[in-house]
Amino acid sequence: MTRVAIGAPERFPTMPSSVIRAFSYDSAEHRLDVLFVNGRCYSYYDVPSQVAGAMRRAASKGSYFNRRIRARYPFSRMASHPDEGSQPPPPSS
Repeated sequence: MTRVAIGAPERFPTMPSSVIRAFSYDSAEHRLDVLFVNGRCYSYYDVPSQVAGAMRRAASKGSYFNRRIRARYPFSRMASHPDEGSQPPPPSS
């Protein structure tokens, strides 16, 4: 079970998809961050929580994204996904 702090972006686990590698939703900002399998990451703005929740539950994330999010919400390309390239802390000695 993933725990999410109040006001923190809700991070969804990496999923099997031919289009989307991972995504996260910030309910305070109504922002959906999507990391695609090609490595590009985009932020979609003004996305209602119901839309993000339906994407989380969708059997096909890519199909849902294409039908309900792409070309419907303003977006910008991010330099990289916030979690991309992050490393766990080294073990303490």
